[in-house]
Amino acid sequence: MSSEANALRGKRYFVSGGTSGIGLGIAARLHALGAAVVLNGRDPDRAAAAAARLSPEGERVETLCADVRDADALGEALSGAFDGAVLAAAGNFVASAETLSPGGFRAVVDIDLMGTFNVARALVSRLTPEASLLVVSAPQAARPMQGQSHVSAAKAGVEALARSLALEWGPKGIRVNIVVPGAVAGTEGVERLLGSEEATRAFANRLPLRRLGRVEDIADAAAFLLSSRAAYITGATLTCDGGLSLV
Repeated sequence: MSSEANALRGKRYFVSGGTSGIGLGIAARLHALGAAVVLNGRDPDRAAAAAARLSPEGERVETLCADVRDADALGEALSGAFDGAVLAAAGNFVASAETLSPGGFRAVVDIDLMGTFNVARALVSRLTPEASLLVVSAPQAARPMQGQSHVSAAKAGVEALARSLALEWGPKGIRVNIVVPGAVAGTEGVERLLGSEEATRAFANRLPLRRLGRVEDIADAAAFLLSSRAAYITGATLTCDGGLSLV
C-alpha cells in the first residue's frame, strides 16, 4: 500500500456513512495512509466514537453530523476543500414488496439515492482539481434478492447516477467510480440478511473464495480507486464480492 500512501498523504476526504460499517472502515484506511477525513453521520455520539477510534487526539479527523437527505443542511455544514469523497450512506431492512409500505420504500431511496445525489452535488464546487468520488453500491443493484426490492431499486439508481456524474464531471477532472462489496462480515447488512451463524456459514461456502468479505478488503479497493494510481479510471464498477456474482 506504499504507493497509495504516497498518493493519499495530505489529502482530505468526505465520507458519508462514515461512522460505522464499511464507510468507517474505508475512512480508517484513508486515515492510516495519511489522509484527513471528515466523518458524516446523523448520530453525534456515534460520530465522536468513530473519530476517537481513528485518532484519540483528533488528528486529521473531523465529524459532520448532517442528514444526507437534507440537502440544505448538508450544504450549510460543509466547509473547506476536498480531494474526494466516499458516498457510503445507506439504509436497509428485509421486507417483501407486498408488505413494504410506500414510506419504507421511499426511506431507502431517500438515503441511498437522494443521499448520494445530495452529497455529490454539495461537494462538487468544493472539490480540488483531479478529485475522486467513490460510490459504495451493493450486489442488489444487479442481483435480485428476496425482500430487497427497495434496495435493488435504490442501488441500481445509485450506480446509474455515478456513471452519469463520471460523464458530466470528467471534463472538470473529477473521477467517479463504484465499488460493490459482497457480504462483509460484521456489518448490519449481513446480520439482517443472513441472521444465524449457520446461514452465514452456508452462504460463505457457496462463494468461490469460501469466506465472507472483510471490511479491509473493501477499504483496500477504495484506497486504490481514490488514489492517483487509478488516475485514468472513471465510470468503472469494481466488484469486491469473493465471487458472489459468479454463482
